[in-house]
Amino acid sequence: MRGRLPFWFKQKPANPKTMLTMEGLLDGLSLHTICESAHCPNVGDCFSRKTATFLILGDICTRRCTFCAVKKGHPLPVDEEEPQHLLEAAEKLNLSYIVITSVTRDDLFDGGASQFVKVINILRENRAGAIVEVLIPDFHGSAEALKAVVEARPQVINHNVETVPRLYPKVRPGADYSRSLELLFMAKNLNLEIITKSGLMLGLGETKEEIVEVMKDLREANCDLLTLGQYLQPSPKHHPVVRFVSPEEFSRYRDIGKEIGFIEIAAAPLVRSSFKAAELYAKVKGDAHSLDSPSVTRV
Repeated sequence: MRGRLPFWFKQKPANPKTMLTMEGLLDGLSLHTICESAHCPNVGDCFSRKTATFLILGDICTRRCTFCAVKKGHPLPVDEEEPQHLLEAAEKLNLSYIVITSVTRDDLFDGGASQFVKVINILRENRAGAIVEVLIPDFHGSAEALKAVVEARPQVINHNVETVPRLYPKVRPGADYSRSLELLFMAKNLNLEIITKSGLMLGLGETKEEIVEVMKDLREANCDLLTLGQYLQPSPKHHPVVRFVSPEEFSRYRDIGKEIGFIEIAAAPLVRSSFKAAELYAKVKGDAHSLDSPSVTRV
């Protein structure tokens, strides 16, 4: 389904000067953002607020998810200066909430976990008081890689399940739904103070019943936060949009998720896993008592 978007996707055009300034800063430091690489519809909003979600480990992914606009193929060697450059960007933008994600690097022995650790450490050492959220790949199920990231002590660990398990073969070939749930469960078990987070795209062909089941699975994995947004097809070569989910339906899913037990949910057509992440985190801290004694269940 391509062509004209529903009226609720209408946004204020991005300021060209602001876009050029941000792009110049990032290019000058040889940094990538998921905002640009994934063709995020909120890039103008984020750049206008002088914030971005940094994409580490290059901009070429080893997997071939059919929903994603990020380039796929054989990645370049890891940039050893990337952590320092990311710190410089955070300082120049005066970021107090820093979100880092990455491409999937199945070619690396640890899936790139050591680079996440270096980035988290340099930010914690030099940006006193800053909140660090990492949106991590599945590290191909490596418990050691996940443990290294958890021990670096980011405040939030995000890992998106992206869609319902029935659609994984078409949408996320190379990924494993159970493995993603286990990663979230292990992260919480390794450090109960870390806030865990996940997200789904809607409109790929899933049913309401399947969405609710995924919500329940995530809560059983002790996932604290959830984001729900509308999938938008990056190009005719990508997975088609089966339908557009209305804002009212997103609101109903939010209500269902709150009943299931998520501490907070962001659900709307333009919601993305890292969009306005600081606001979602602030809501959690306002309900911090809910995190005092989490019940740890088994996946």
